[in-house]
Amino acid sequence: MQPGIAMDPAPNPGLIFENLNAHQRSAALRTAIELDLFRAVGQGPADALTLAARCSASPRGTRILCDFLVIMGLLQKADGIYSHTPTSALFLDPNSPTSLHSTARFLGLSEMKASYDNLTEIVRSGRTTLPGEGSVEPDNPIWVEFAHSMAPMMAPLAGPLGTVVLNGRTGPLRILDIAAGHGLFGIEIAKRHPEAKIVACDWPKVLDVAEENARKAGVAHQFERLPGSAFDVDFGGPYDAVLLTNFLHHFDTPTCTELLKKVRAALKPGGLSATLEFVPNEDRVTPPMPAAFSMVMLISTPGGDAYTFREYEAMHRAAGFTQIEAHPVPHSPHTVVTGIAR
Repeated sequence: MQPGIAMDPAPNPGLIFENLNAHQRSAALRTAIELDLFRAVGQGPADALTLAARCSASPRGTRILCDFLVIMGLLQKADGIYSHTPTSALFLDPNSPTSLHSTARFLGLSEMKASYDNLTEIVRSGRTTLPGEGSVEPDNPIWVEFAHSMAPMMAPLAGPLGTVVLNGRTGPLRILDIAAGHGLFGIEIAKRHPEAKIVACDWPKVLDVAEENARKAGVAHQFERLPGSAFDVDFGGPYDAVLLTNFLHHFDTPTCTELLKKVRAALKPGGLSATLEFVPNEDRVTPPMPAAFSMVMLISTPGGDAYTFREYEAMHRAAGFTQIEAHPVPHSPHTVVTGIAR
């Protein structure tokens, strides 16, 4: 047994059935979100008949769905009355400021699930069966939905990333935010550092979302658009720092290395590259969430992966960076990998 890998202590056929039926759990959660059940529960604890009326659903269907959600740990039940658990109250009720409701909708999109039906073929071929380049097909509309939906999940990471990037930096700063998406990472830096100018690079319709978020945050005057592909546009510069958030994992190692060379060329000497990523341990099976992210890349990209720190370190060194360091984000599956441009 390898260190750090938990092994089942005894043969357990229940584990097989639990995994074969795992689709029931994701389907139940998606359905509850589509019916707005968690908002209905948030209006006050209630029985199945009352919740059915609030959701415009059948009493039988609502009762069975609510009981299944109790089994999953996403609702609680006492004397026939359903109410929120601490988790569902915080993260699934749309009225909660920390709700992941929109994120859950995005992860439940049919486009996100369809490839798993072709997993056998994908494993045989080693690449996605999605058309073209899969999720990294140029100007893929899914990234507009991502920008709208994933902000609640990414928001808690903006602060830790901002701390790493701004550490010891003063005065006017020019920051390039590659694959800016919702724009929250650059926006956080702009809010903390009024002398920072954020140049956001992404597809034009995605930048519309980021720009609106910058306006809402009161930092639109610090926000600049750079529309297009990170591989094709002229970055300009030089920059004090470049953000690469949840981007490199979509590509194979040679492609990542070439992009990092372009990033290094756009930085001032001593400038910082900050890469936010899922970074599994060297065993590639722990911790579970960063390690399992490799499967998402297998079904959706031609060559992406969840890379270990050693792999990111090698890419950065090949691109001309020094002082490459890993900064795990507390209470998160993410790590910030930094490098200094020579």
